[in-house]
Amino acid sequence: MTTVSTAAAAPERADRRAASFYRAVWRWHFYAGLITLPFLILLAVTGGLYLFRAEIDGLIHRDLKQVEARATGERPPTEIVAQAVKTFAGQPVKYVPPETASASAEVTIRDAAGARMVVYVDPYNARVLGQIPDRGTVMWVIRQLHSLAYFGPVANGVIEIVGGWAILLVLTGLYLWWPRRQSGGVLSVRGKPRQRVFWRDLHAVTGVVAGGFILFLAITGMPWSVLWGAKVNQWANGNNFGYPAGVRVAVPMSDEHLAHAGPTSWSLEQAKVPESASTGGKPIDLDAAVAAFDRLGLTRGYAVNLPGGPSGVYTGSVYPKDMAFQRVIHLDQYTAKPLIDMSYADYGPLGKALEWGINVHMGQEFGLANQLLMLAVCLAIILLAVSALAMWWKRRPQGSLGVPPLPGERGTMRVVLGLLAVGGIVFPLVGLSLIAMGLVDFIATRNVQPGRT
Repeated sequence: MTTVSTAAAAPERADRRAASFYRAVWRWHFYAGLITLPFLILLAVTGGLYLFRAEIDGLIHRDLKQVEARATGERPPTEIVAQAVKTFAGQPVKYVPPETASASAEVTIRDAAGARMVVYVDPYNARVLGQIPDRGTVMWVIRQLHSLAYFGPVANGVIEIVGGWAILLVLTGLYLWWPRRQSGGVLSVRGKPRQRVFWRDLHAVTGVVAGGFILFLAITGMPWSVLWGAKVNQWANGNNFGYPAGVRVAVPMSDEHLAHAGPTSWSLEQAKVPESASTGGKPIDLDAAVAAFDRLGLTRGYAVNLPGGPSGVYTGSVYPKDMAFQRVIHLDQYTAKPLIDMSYADYGPLGKALEWGINVHMGQEFGLANQLLMLAVCLAIILLAVSALAMWWKRRPQGSLGVPPLPGERGTMRVVLGLLAVGGIVFPLVGLSLIAMGLVDFIATRNVQPGRT
């Protein structure tokens, strides 16, 4: 009799453990959503807009960025820069030649107070079209909001935490979605909008369709993070002055970093700028530098950072949608000799993989199809957030936050937290937030009976 009774009880115990584990995962899925949903909505809206940055900026600032294409040749870069300086007095620090026959030239000027202004000039007659503060375009503001860099490095660290929690959100959501003998809500939506089951199914089906893409966005967004991204960048590129291993950097190096001069690729954010070896001769002018970059085959659309002093260099850099044409060339300002010339082909395997992921993340790798796919994912994230809020609102008890109930077996909470801690080890800031959330949950529920919220 004892054997039969024990055998009969085994499935019941297994079901109880499974139910407890489900509740524990559900509880932490709720916590992940509570932490991330406001930020995910911000990321989805700003990210969806930034996918079409060239189109939107081109439309908003078309009077500055577009000119009439003409058969006459372009004026020399030195003349274009001189006309820009007449409009906004200061030190020119960057020149962007026209990318196409109908594009204007751009001159970045730093005034005595350190403020930077971008002056747009018609390349055919050197007529100044107007000016915008450096990094003052609409899309640059959207980009800063997307990373929370607009609010400083601490806020930027929050994005790293949100990215890690988003990964946990997708993985726990997949477990909750997994079919368990139910006939609906797997790939179909039941009920009507006034019913909770409608929002539950809409949330689950949207999540399982878009979950892999959201996971991809969260992982490929991590290289920009303030702690994890910086460390991985250093690991991917070694300690070779921030350049990928194998790139020739046997030249004098300054303490300036390429990222300080303007936007660059992720792999080169920590790359140092070399110094001109010869300081006794006569420096070449911008016309000669631009001619050298054109002769070396640098793809149009490149920007030229001007030397910052007697030991400075001319740096030509371009980061087009086709990563094969990414390239950075540092020229000695006295000899026009290339000191460092590197391209995407010089990145290591990890750098190439991460750059490819970032390119897809930004909607650049596969043209319009890439943009539309990432836009659909952004819309799916917003739908997930809205359906989660609707589902919670319909389920929550009156006057309560509506946290999912504690599992019947407390030990399952520790098991789930232990599994989540694996992500916390990979992403340290996420790990710290996990510990903090775990302590809050323990303190808040130490006297609550299992099965209660």
